[in-house]
Amino acid sequence: MTQLEAGQQAPEFTLTTQAGDSWTLSEHAAQGPIVLFFYPKNDTPVCIVEACSFRDQHEVFARLGAQVVGVSSDSVQSHGRFAGKHELPYTLLADEGGDVRALFGVKKTLGFFDGRVTFVIDQGRLIRHVFSSAFNAKGHVEAALETVRELAK
Repeated sequence: MTQLEAGQQAPEFTLTTQAGDSWTLSEHAAQGPIVLFFYPKNDTPVCIVEACSFRDQHEVFARLGAQVVGVSSDSVQSHGRFAGKHELPYTLLADEGGDVRALFGVKKTLGFFDGRVTFVIDQGRLIRHVFSSAFNAKGHVEAALETVRELAK
């Protein structure tokens, strides 16, 4: 399993949101860039920092036409609680079997917990940027924002 890189096509997928709705990559990418961030688990310290950092910059992403979408293997219900507790204004997707994580080649960190990788995907589903860091939660947001700003020019 090799992690996808910038310049590669993002695979098509459909998952369920925290609201129980179906979410398909191609439908949403057609509306503008997608910042797709894979994270290990709801309500863990680094994940809270990352999720809240994306929340705090959400309006900037939205002004630039980008959608922020988080993915973990937590359940739809867990996502609903996490989004409510931290007032997350963006979509969280439940990848309970880890199939989409595998499609993107997001490996486990230290061999046992799900990896933390952010992909910026353009309207043609081309991956424009990848940021991978298990512990630099805010770096994911900063790198994604820089890429989205470039795409908006």
